[in-house]
Amino acid sequence: MSNFKLRSDYKPAGDQPKAIEGLVKGLKAGARDQTLLGVTGSGKTFTVANIIQHWQKPTLVIAHNKTLAA
Repeated sequence: MSNFKLRSDYKPAGDQPKAIEGLVKGLKAGARDQTLLGVTGSGKTFTVANIIQHWQKPTLVIAHNKTLAA
């Protein structure tokens, strides 16, 4: 299986780098549950994509389509 490589013209901004670092650190420490909170449009999906890139483990992402399409 090839590595996940995020392709985007954007870079993490604002609180995203800190969130990515903290959540990846939690994964490496074996944290079973973690929560990423953010208002609509704050970049949660992009943040999670960056976490997946750092983690490089098989990942299933489930997103409610009607919510994303709205």
